[in-house]
Amino acid sequence: MNGSNAPLAAFIGTTPNIGTTAAAFATAYRIAEISGKPIGYLCLNLKSAKIHRYIGVDEPVVTLDKLRPELRSHTLTPDKLRRAAYSVPKQPNLHVLFGNILRDQAEYFTPEEADHLLAVAGQAFAFVVLDVSAYWDNAATICSIRRASSRILVTTSALSHFQEDGRRWIGQVSPIFGVASDQYDCIVLNSPWRNGGYHMKHICKETGTTALGQFQLSEPVFSQLDSGTYAEWLNADVEGKQAMRTPAKALMQRHGMRSMTSSISVQPWYRKLLSHRNGTSS
Repeated sequence: MNGSNAPLAAFIGTTPNIGTTAAAFATAYRIAEISGKPIGYLCLNLKSAKIHRYIGVDEPVVTLDKLRPELRSHTLTPDKLRRAAYSVPKQPNLHVLFGNILRDQAEYFTPEEADHLLAVAGQAFAFVVLDVSAYWDNAATICSIRRASSRILVTTSALSHFQEDGRRWIGQVSPIFGVASDQYDCIVLNSPWRNGGYHMKHICKETGTTALGQFQLSEPVFSQLDSGTYAEWLNADVEGKQAMRTPAKALMQRHGMRSMTSSISVQPWYRKLLSHRNGTSS
């Protein structure tokens, strides 16, 4: 068990089915890739868990609902959580806890269980990405937003999404739980079928959030999600390798996480090697 809690970054959509999970997972993938540290990705969509389909695990061995006994009795440990998480092929630093499959149990998930899961996750990993639903009628969403170190609102340039839905949720409901709209960053998803629309500056002003970045959705993205090869696309495709890189680096900088490159460069042996090579790395 670690001595301190890792940062928690909660991704919440203004609207269902706009691509929040795609953005959250890509961010977690980038952080695992850049940092080289164990990163946790927790799917906390209690009624619409999708990430297992997106990365080709149609029948996950362990899902959130299977941890309910440990959560209810507060006996989940960092080691148990790490064993329950799925290690992504070709990116073993990324550990995924798949979401709730038993949808009829969603409303029975208690705040105490959610808080216990988040506390353990903070000790099991170096950084944790929380993917919550667009609705606030469940313990996972509320507890994640309240405990998060960073809160990322995911929306689109559609007025009905960032204005109407954004105002309803983070404008009216979130402050009830002690989190004002100016405590959120904003990710804007750009649709391949929509030209024009509102710009990031206008969206952030309307929602009261701070710009964190944008994610261009495209036909290849939707194709990879449908075929269960999203992780491979993030790993190998030219476009996929850039997905959510800028927001991931911003979150790492905010929470004091080094990239593997910078970690190597500060090592005394590496500096001596560079000096021996006249200041070059090759």
